[in-house]
Parts: sequence; C-alpha cells; structure tokens
Amino acid sequence: MAGSYQKEGQKAVDEAQKTAEFMARIENGEKIEANDWMPEEYRNLLIKQIHMHGVSEIMGAYPEKEWVPKAPSIRRKLALNAKVQDEIGHGQMLLRLAEDLSRPYGRGREALMEDLLNGHVKFHNVFHMPAPTWADAGVIGFLVDGGAIITQAALLESSYAPYARMLKRIVAEESFHMQYGESVVLALAEGTTRQREMLQGAIDRWWEPMMFFFGPRQMGQSAEKMMHYRIRTKTNEELRQKFINRYVPRLQALGMRVPDPLVKKDPVTGEWGYTEPDWVRDTEMVRNNSGPQSQARLHLRRQAHSEQRWVREAVMHATALATV
Repeated sequence: MAGSYQKEGQKAVDEAQKTAEFMARIENGEKIEANDWMPEEYRNLLIKQIHMHGVSEIMGAYPEKEWVPKAPSIRRKLALNAKVQDEIGHGQMLLRLAEDLSRPYGRGREALMEDLLNGHVKFHNVFHMPAPTWADAGVIGFLVDGGAIITQAALLESSYAPYARMLKRIVAEESFHMQYGESVVLALAEGTTRQREMLQGAIDRWWEPMMFFFGPRQMGQSAEKMMHYRIRTKTNEELRQKFINRYVPRLQALGMRVPDPLVKKDPVTGEWGYTEPDWVRDTEMVRNNSGPQSQARLHLRRQAHSEQRWVREAVMHATALATV
C-alpha cells in the first residue's frame, strides 16, 4: 500500500515537472509539435478548439451551397462552387488534426463527425442563420469570411505548431473567399435601387450575428485557459474591435448603413461602441441547434454522412489491403 502511494506521489511530481518545462517552452515562444509531451488539459483544449473549427467550416458551406444553382451567372456559379469545396476541404483537414490529437482516447474522424450529428459539438452561430437572397451569399463572403480571417490570422501565433501551419493555408484561401464576397457586394452596391435594397437587407440580417461571432467580452474558463496556453493570443473583444474598425468604413464607403446606432468610435479610448447581441438567446440557439436553419442543415449533413458511408468504407478497405 505504501509503495502504491509513493508511486502515485512520484507520478504527480513528474507530471508537475513536465508541465513546468512545457509552460517554460510556451512562454519562450516555442511551438509544440504533435509528438511532443503535452498536459492532458492542453490536449483537450486543442481538441475542443480544432474540432469546433472543423465542423464549423463544414457547416459553413451550407448557407452558400444552396445558392450555387441559383447564382446569377455561370461565372458566379463556378466561383461559389469552388468556395464551397474549399470550405469542406478546410473542415476535413482540421478534423484530421483533431483526429491525431484524439488518438490516445481511441477516437477517429467518424466519431468526431458523429459528435456534430448527435449535438455533442457545436458550430458557429452564423451558420444557423438563413440566407434568403443572393445578397446574403455575397455578405457571407464579405462579413463572415472577413471575420473568420481576423480570428484565424490571430491563431497563426498559436503555440500548437500543426494548427498554426495549417492555418496559413486556410487563411490564404479565406482571403480569396472574402474577395469573392466583396466582388458580389460591390456589384450590388453599384447596381439598381432594388439591388442596393437587397444588399442593405442582407447587411441588416448579418451584422448582429457578427457581433456574437467573436464571443462575449467576459471570456469563459476554457477561453481563458486557451490564452494561458497561448493556443489563442487575442481576446474576444480585441477581435471584435478589429472587425468593426475594418468593416464600418468599408460599408460606409459603399453607401450602406451600419445597422446599429451605437457603432461609434470613442475619440479618447479608440474603442468602438456597439449594441450587445442577445447573448442568452444566441447561446441557447447554438447549444440546442434551435436556430432558423439549424435542423435543416444538420439534416443535410446527416444525409450526406449516411449516403457517403460506402465511400469511406471502400477507402478504408483499400487502405487495409495495401498495408497487408
């Protein structure tokens, strides 16, 4: 019995020593690789962040996917279809990263995707919302992908090297997506009165969800721990302020109205004011998948997951044969 206690005590001492050395590396600006030792808390925070990011990329394709057959020209159809393919690809790459981290727990990509379908992992609030007009497809690229670039560019400094490396490619492709959305928005802004009204309507719908997109001023415990481990290096409010600072002048230059009378820059602090979104309502929407399009989009994802199962099984079977 005494020997058992001694072993447990020594294990705790060893763990504390490893953790102290790990934190020293992070504080010195070193990057952590996949095969490096890491605290379980760090691993679990990474899985949470990357898993949610991955499924959000996949679910983010659905609001625009419905506009591929309805886009106003063959050029727009091809560009939007390529964008949708990119988003799905980003999701698959990120899930591969989460799968690597989850391997010690015996969880593969199939289980990670089923977490989404079973409601065990959530996706970004903006992808629960409807996209009723062609202008919405443009505004998603302009505002939502623009917000994603701000968030993901900050993650390029992440302490986890594989995530930071992967984000270089994702941010580069998201920049093209934002430019695509900008081109649609510019065309509508320079169009007829009806087109400008359609654009303003889409901006009105997406502005408040974008305020929620970055999270509350007071960050939760998990987000604080991610800051501690330098998985992320910017607060929610820093990211939101950067978004407002970038997009208010752009919208005004287009002659569009920012749908929030409180969006004003304080001349002393340099901070932007804004109307707080309904945090309780929107949090419940994400937590319960109860948004306007949540269940419809999850249904499409379940359908695709089920119908493509034979492809996954065939690939796995071929891989197994190749290794024999």
